Amino acid sequence: MPELAPTLAVIGGGQLARMMAQPAIALGLPLRLLAEAPGVSAAQVIPDHRVGDHRDLATLREVTAGCPVVTFDHEHVPTEHLHTLEADGIAVRPGPDALVHAQDKGVMRERLAALGVDCPRNAIVTSPADVEAFGLPCVLKTTRGGYDGKGVWFVEDTAGWAEACAEAFAVAEETGVRILAEERVDFRRELSALVVRAPSGQAAAYPVVASTQRDGICHEVVAPAPDLDPDLATHAQQVALRIAGELGVTGVLAVELFETTDGRVLVNELAMRPHNTGHWTQDGAVTSQFENHLRAVMDLPLGSPAPRARWTVMVNILGGPDPGVGRLWDGYPHAMARDPQLRVHLYGKEPRPGRKVGHVNAYGEDLEDCLERARHAAAWFRGDLGNESE
Repeated sequence: MPELAPTLAVIGGGQLARMMAQPAIALGLPLRLLAEAPGVSAAQVIPDHRVGDHRDLATLREVTAGCPVVTFDHEHVPTEHLHTLEADGIAVRPGPDALVHAQDKGVMRERLAALGVDCPRNAIVTSPADVEAFGLPCVLKTTRGGYDGKGVWFVEDTAGWAEACAEAFAVAEETGVRILAEERVDFRRELSALVVRAPSGQAAAYPVVASTQRDGICHEVVAPAPDLDPDLATHAQQVALRIAGELGVTGVLAVELFETTDGRVLVNELAMRPHNTGHWTQDGAVTSQFENHLRAVMDLPLGSPAPRARWTVMVNILGGPDPGVGRLWDGYPHAMARDPQLRVHLYGKEPRPGRKVGHVNAYGEDLEDCLERARHAAAWFRGDLGNESE
């Protein structure tokens, strides 16, 4: 009987872990999942799963027992637990010394400053007086735990200053996190540079993409970013590759960027896992971010990040204002009949207002056509009957 492949432990049962399952099947790589609750997105498709708390060391040890490598769907596992798993002989990828830069925005800002990477002006603040001294307008962020617009306060002027400070510092006191103040950057658009790095040091860079946010949630991604100066695109990729190398990242690293109105790129956020701005790669790249993440953490040669078509557009499917409007499955007949080349990815989640429940990818040689097809399909699944206003 042939020797079985090693089992990869995955912590977190969201859609990112779910979308690792398909390339894992193709690679013959067994996955073992730690899910936060029964029936969550990834638990529906990964049979070998346990339900437990990622903050509990005993649970982490149980799910990783016999697995040579562990990777993540999210960045919230306590750093000290990851060091313990390493001491147990498990390869933690990305490792805790790298991952902390995606877990803690304060640590990330300090390290990037030391590396000379361009970032928005920032400072740790501990009181409303510190925020006032930092200057308005600004953005307040919790250093840990924020995502999809949560843990973020936009302070436009003195009228909203007191309320934003009160909310931010109340969260800090309750959770023990720090508050980071950042300047409001005058930017043209948001970009993302996605790279992947293996323990051997092999790395690959995907085309830089443009992303559009709505209410702090990624709404739309265009790959590659239209009208991006080639030199600036190359610089963004080089910045991402340098960060991955300097921090010792294993797996996918997404570097979210601001393209400023004066032609620079500033690093906004880091994510050390497959990322929403890389979902286009499932259908638009030779090797998806999910397959390359698996290849990287298992120290296999990386696949090509080259695009398959001139353009790929990804639009997220979000739950509409009325969760009862437009059952997701019922969206298939229209969307597939209208656009046989459309690719739809649903996450097995119950729709709630603003919740990511899937995404669509449209690819081709004409950007406007790809935009129209992807936007129409996402709106149809959302329950807007294809009449979403852009």
